[in-house]
Amino acid sequence: MAADWVGSLVSINCGPTLGVYQGEVSSVDQITQTISLKQPFHNGVKCPVPEVTFSAIDIKDLKILDFGKGTSTRNSTSSKTSTTPVAVPKGDPRIVEKVSSPQHFSKSHGERHMDVPGQPKAFRKRHNSWSSSSRGANQVTPKKNGIKNGGQMKQRDDECFGDGVDDSLDTDFDFEGNLALFDKAAVFSEIDISVRRNGARSRGTPQDQTPTRYRHDENILEAKPIVYRQIAVPQPGDKEYCTDSGLVVPSISYELHKRLLIVAERYGLSLDRRLEMTGVCASQMALTLLGGPNRFTPKNLHQHPTVAVLCGPHIQGAQGISCGRHLANHEVEIVLFLPNFVKMLDCVSSELSLFNKTGGKQVSNVKDLPDTPVDLIINCLDCHENTFLMDQPWYRAAADWANQNRAPVLSLDPPASGQAQAVEAKWSLCLCLPLSLAEGAGRVYLCDIGIPRQVFQEVGIKFHSPFGCKFVIPLHSA
Repeated sequence: MAADWVGSLVSINCGPTLGVYQGEVSSVDQITQTISLKQPFHNGVKCPVPEVTFSAIDIKDLKILDFGKGTSTRNSTSSKTSTTPVAVPKGDPRIVEKVSSPQHFSKSHGERHMDVPGQPKAFRKRHNSWSSSSRGANQVTPKKNGIKNGGQMKQRDDECFGDGVDDSLDTDFDFEGNLALFDKAAVFSEIDISVRRNGARSRGTPQDQTPTRYRHDENILEAKPIVYRQIAVPQPGDKEYCTDSGLVVPSISYELHKRLLIVAERYGLSLDRRLEMTGVCASQMALTLLGGPNRFTPKNLHQHPTVAVLCGPHIQGAQGISCGRHLANHEVEIVLFLPNFVKMLDCVSSELSLFNKTGGKQVSNVKDLPDTPVDLIINCLDCHENTFLMDQPWYRAAADWANQNRAPVLSLDPPASGQAQAVEAKWSLCLCLPLSLAEGAGRVYLCDIGIPRQVFQEVGIKFHSPFGCKFVIPLHSA
């Protein structure tokens, strides 16, 4: 019973953080699973508070130093006692005490009941945090009173229900007194002094000099002011754009853009390499517009998106064919429109030959395009130089189909604002540096096609890459 432990001297080990406490048991509560000690000692030093209360979950080990008067033998017919010396920390008035481990046995009608004073019953029942070292040499694990072969229970199981204990403690828990046991100011002062000395020695500064402190959101390196105009062009266009981080990206004229590509090709960035890079960047943007990782998963193989790529017989059309090839490799249903011509550019023929190996569908008549709305339209009908193509019947028919399909349109490398565009786009993707686009171009994006910085310098452009860790970035009107 819980009252048997009142008056006993115990040693409670609460782990390396809280330490070891010794004292006389003043109360044991089986309901709240707590035990209180009066006149306690903490690590051999007398505590300033008269009483300390422990929860069973915080106790790592419990040792009985001396039994009180309440733990007298309840059954005088059989009792055993073994004594073992136990050392008490320095400063405790009890230099060496003896551990008594009386065991009481009673047998009646096949039932065996064992009481081990070394462990309160309620603590053993509800918490399994007692260590094996708290049991004496002659102690055994208590067993519950069982019902054998359908027999009826004649009395309540003392292990399960316990004894009647007063729910209220003798005194309230002293929060301020227990908090006073841990002097936070002194501990933090020691840590501060240690960090200050170590920091001063590592920096080679005098020990009395306090190092500079930084918050968790501050940079320890001295940051230089951000220069938002990192790109300067000799012939700026009519518009200026800015990135998400605020970097200014000026527009350029088509003449400067053409001269930049010519110099890059002279250094080895051939047309085929530019077509491949443009196709990769455009396909990455298209996959993101189609849903990205939320749609392109193994579970959605039955929901392949459909993309219509409208191409003309020029370099912009070859860029669209390259983009369609990469999209087809990513399980996208591609319908490629390209009018029939007797003679095509070599870049268009080579890109078309690669696209036909993907299994994508190629049509030369607008009537063969899907009647139902598609997921995305990639417009590569327009050209920077051959504006006469807009008068061709196939161009007007393809532009009318795109405007009536009601699918979002992505224009790839659109011409400058001086040229009319028959297809209104929702997004436009520019190469290396943007042109001054018209209002119908929609949101402007910029892709990196791999032109080195010295090539920009040779044409008079001061260039610092605004792409960061990406190859396609959005631009906003400044």
